Amino acid sequence: MGKKFALSNKEDLAVYRRLIGYLKPYVLRLAGAGALMIILSGTSGLLAFLVKPVMDDIFIARDVTKLHLIPVAIILIFLVKSFSDYGRYYLMADVGQRIILDIRNRLYGHIQTLSLKFFQKTPTGVLISRITNDVNMVQSSVTNAVTGLIKEIFTILALIGVVFYRDWQLAVIAMFVFPAVAVPINRFGQRLKRYSTKSMHVMGDIMTILDEAISGIRIVKAYNMEEYERGRFEIESRRYYRNWMKRLAVRAMSSPLMELIGGFAISFLIWYGGMKVIQGVKTPGDFFSFITAVFMLYAPIRKLNDINIEIQEGIAAAKRVFQLMDLPPDMEEKAGARALGRASGHVAYKDVYFSYDDGGEYALKGASFEVPSGRTVAFVGESGAGKTTIINLLPRFYDVSSGSILVDGHDIRDLTLTSLRANIAMVTQEMVLFNDTIKANICYGSQDASLEKVIEAAKAANAHDFIMQMPEGYDTVVGEAGVRLSGGQRQRICIARAIIKDAPILILDEATSSLDTESEKEVHAALDKLMAGRTTLIIAHRLSTVIGADHIIALNRGVIVEEGTHAELLARNGYYTRLYNLQFGDAADHGH
Repeated sequence: MGKKFALSNKEDLAVYRRLIGYLKPYVLRLAGAGALMIILSGTSGLLAFLVKPVMDDIFIARDVTKLHLIPVAIILIFLVKSFSDYGRYYLMADVGQRIILDIRNRLYGHIQTLSLKFFQKTPTGVLISRITNDVNMVQSSVTNAVTGLIKEIFTILALIGVVFYRDWQLAVIAMFVFPAVAVPINRFGQRLKRYSTKSMHVMGDIMTILDEAISGIRIVKAYNMEEYERGRFEIESRRYYRNWMKRLAVRAMSSPLMELIGGFAISFLIWYGGMKVIQGVKTPGDFFSFITAVFMLYAPIRKLNDINIEIQEGIAAAKRVFQLMDLPPDMEEKAGARALGRASGHVAYKDVYFSYDDGGEYALKGASFEVPSGRTVAFVGESGAGKTTIINLLPRFYDVSSGSILVDGHDIRDLTLTSLRANIAMVTQEMVLFNDTIKANICYGSQDASLEKVIEAAKAANAHDFIMQMPEGYDTVVGEAGVRLSGGQRQRICIARAIIKDAPILILDEATSSLDTESEKEVHAALDKLMAGRTTLIIAHRLSTVIGADHIIALNRGVIVEEGTHAELLARNGYYTRLYNLQFGDAADHGH
């Protein structure tokens, strides 16, 4: 009977062992459920065993005493059976949900440790599908399958005991049926695993299309692409339907085939056993007790087929979950990395090279510069010059390919990530807000901040006035990605978030590039307060930010080509002057 559950290869076995490992913390609950399942299995054997006294002692021998006793015994057996069934179901459902919780939390926690490079390569929908759909498929494989396996095996053993006790010769003949059942069970399991893997892959694609279409709905509507998006979704939905129907076809085929095999076996046993009763070798009670046990054996054997299907589908899902869980973070701390206290803010890049693809073209080539504590440096250059790359390397979103970056003289790779990032605040062009209250968004990363501190930061960011005009003030929920706020309002909340963090190093990534003139004035006033006394690295977009910087670094195709103050660079009449005239010429004519 073990062959029915022979996993297809060592890899499958290793995956399933790892899954079973998640049961360890719940071994007591599992033991309780196991004990109840043994009792449940025993009651099935007892019911089959009682058929002989019912037939021989009541119907044939007409024993009135036993007629009174046996129904009471049957009621008691069913009471025990019902209680055991309820208890094992509830306990296993609890264990199943706890395992789902553990796997999902561990998977999500691991995803949080992965680098930006991973998120740039992996669609959001695929990640959502792994965390939701795939983890759910794993659950039944671990709990339903394991407990079902215990229950059905014990039920089979109890019934086989009755079968052999009643007629060992007939039992030996009956046992030859089991190998015939094992072959289709294994085949069905393998095919289902294949279809399940395909279905999960397609579900990831569906989630990705949903994520893109919903988050980009304004563009979809602006370009009249509703029909196109509907078509994309329908194609993937149809693929999912086809795979699911193939999976259902295999599931639907398995039970009738099992019944057919069982039908042949039982018809032979009735003929052979009936002959023995007619010849007087066996009593009708012996035979009907035997045949009842054989009939009752059919249900657990069929359930073993369902369990095998669940295990195979669970393994397919678990492989995808573990594949993601086993991805090593690109960014790992050194053993013994030291914690950086509050930094003075001195930043130095020394001969930094960086490539987004290992061995690919360098996005930065030999970048070297220093930013003294409390000073402001602005990076300018055409699109793709390497400006964003430079600032993404400082908080270690990526690691340098060669060279080094120092904060207060410490190589950032020698510092703990937590302490390094605690010293850096960012305000980016994306204006990332979460579907939470304004207060929660401002103190994101500074959860211990009091409401007074939040209000103080909002005032410094020129955000307090518009917040107080909101229906619930600081408790107003901003909506997904801050959709209920204007661009200028969102940016000022992001600035308040950076102010409350009070980090000595500040990164501004084109923080005003997407704002209108009025909003820009408000945001610039807030930024001036934020930058005061901090080491600031700016990707410059607007002229006023460039002119105000202590130092300007001009980049071209990953190389620092010029650096100096605004006046010095203009006087050279080189690359910066050309950029200045192209990007800032109109503003210069009007304001400088």
